[in-house]
Amino acid sequence: MTAEERIKAIHALLSDHISPTFLEIEDNSDEHAGHKSAGGAGHYTVHIASPLFAGKNMLQQHRLVYSAVEPLMDSEIHALSIKIK
Repeated sequence: MTAEERIKAIHALLSDHISPTFLEIEDNSDEHAGHKSAGGAGHYTVHIASPLFAGKNMLQQHRLVYSAVEPLMDSEIHALSIKIK
């Protein structure tokens, strides 16, 4: 999967599962070039806001995000930073 395809896949999963009111995905993979443990997967920062986060603590919010992108975690996402808006 290309970097652009990964971002589209992350966007689709988050949109389908969380219905964000704001979603921005940064590809930080270039900052981590050469990391052997990455195995070709990418490093991303997700900036996201959703009504689903209301009344939830940060851990619960992050679990929602990780649950949504879980299908990509073993193969396409090496590292994910989450910024809740």
